Amino acid sequence: MAFKYVNMTDITRDPSVVRRPGRPRTGLEADEAGDGAAGRADLIAHVELLFFAYRDFTGDPDAVLAQYGFGRAHHRVLHFVHRNPGLRVANLLEILKITKQSLARVLKQLIGEGFITQKAGAEDRRERLLYATLKGGRLAERLTTLQVKRIEAALDAAGPEAEMATKKFLLAMISDEDRAQVEALVRMLQQGGSEESRS
Repeated sequence: MAFKYVNMTDITRDPSVVRRPGRPRTGLEADEAGDGAAGRADLIAHVELLFFAYRDFTGDPDAVLAQYGFGRAHHRVLHFVHRNPGLRVANLLEILKITKQSLARVLKQLIGEGFITQKAGAEDRRERLLYATLKGGRLAERLTTLQVKRIEAALDAAGPEAEMATKKFLLAMISDEDRAQVEALVRMLQQGGSEESRS
């Protein structure tokens, strides 16, 4: 299906608001009229590109998840549990930055339908450790494969230096206080996980 790009400025501009001659420019109007207009327009274009890239990056797995009655929250939980067997519920909450109530709802469905299982900790029986079942692992791998293929194609199209630049850009988008922790988590998962991550 052909997609016709629509200028976001046209969508958001209210035609009933007409600037009268002599009225001072304020806010966005001043930015658009100033020397930084081109730079701001470029940054807004990046925002829009991120919206569309995320739409398509998530769209591939969304279609599969819908077959199970799952959404993106289920996908994120299943992804990290599958990638890090024995992940503590507390650690998963920290990774996803969601409330206990939100996670409980998603986990209940994933556990109830046999995609994730939980076990008590060996030292602390109150501790809940999460594992993807065989069924859950297969679904997680299917979803990851879809997204890996899209990223691989994009990196190939962007050129030989795109991979490192993309990693730097994505890391820089993460908040300062979380960046080192996320980088360490990704590196650990890239290496296949470790017992230390679950201690």
